Amino acid sequence: MIETHPTLAQQEFIAKEMLHRRNVRILRIMLLVLLLALWELCARLGIINDFIFSSPSRMTICFIGMVKDGTIFLHTGVTVMETLVSFALVVVVGLATAILLWSSRSVSEVLEPYLVMLNSLPKSALAPILIVWLGNNIKTIIVAAISVAVFGCIMTLHTGFMQTDPDKVKLIYSLGGTKKDVLTKVLLPGSVPLIISNMKVNIGLCLVGVIIGEFLAANKGLGYLIIYGSQVFKMDLVVMSIVILCIVSAILYQGITVLEKRMK
Repeated sequence: MIETHPTLAQQEFIAKEMLHRRNVRILRIMLLVLLLALWELCARLGIINDFIFSSPSRMTICFIGMVKDGTIFLHTGVTVMETLVSFALVVVVGLATAILLWSSRSVSEVLEPYLVMLNSLPKSALAPILIVWLGNNIKTIIVAAISVAVFGCIMTLHTGFMQTDPDKVKLIYSLGGTKKDVLTKVLLPGSVPLIISNMKVNIGLCLVGVIIGEFLAANKGLGYLIIYGSQVFKMDLVVMSIVILCIVSAILYQGITVLEKRMK
């Protein structure tokens, strides 16, 4: 087996690319540190009211207190669990429904206007109805999260499926294949990038839906902490919960990115 070694030009390009990525990471960290330092400085100098806007030090004290009694892990774990469950259901329901719409032109034409209408509906309007129908429990939160993401997921996947290369489809049929063969050998394998891209969007939407549900129907979770903190004017708790939500959303997104890299 012949071993190939990168040329000098390739080595220089790789070195420049690695240097660029390292500089980007350093600049990101420096920007974050600068923003936190300015925030803390403004709070300490009285430029902003630290009771209203909180500060990094006050958030840290609040976080340490909740770590000691373990409550922050409970609330964060509940929100993450609800997000993952709703995300899994959105992927399964969205993919199955999109395949159904692709397989039947009549079903697609009948359901399309309803999907467009439901996708454009403000999902926060459904939350009070869901509470009446399902009660003040975790089912309401998960259904609220699903309602935020599933209709857009179905429409995006269906549109992508309909754009499958027609020549490949004709080839399958000319070789005696069936619609099932088109689905398993052309449609799904060729749509993996689309499905992964859709998952990246849906994981964030499910988190948004979970927070909407927790605002109205929860006694645990980061959304509950935000509402509770705002009601009792504990802004440290509110801002800390929002920061944790940002971190959780970034981790969930990176998880999908890692899955995408492994599937290539």
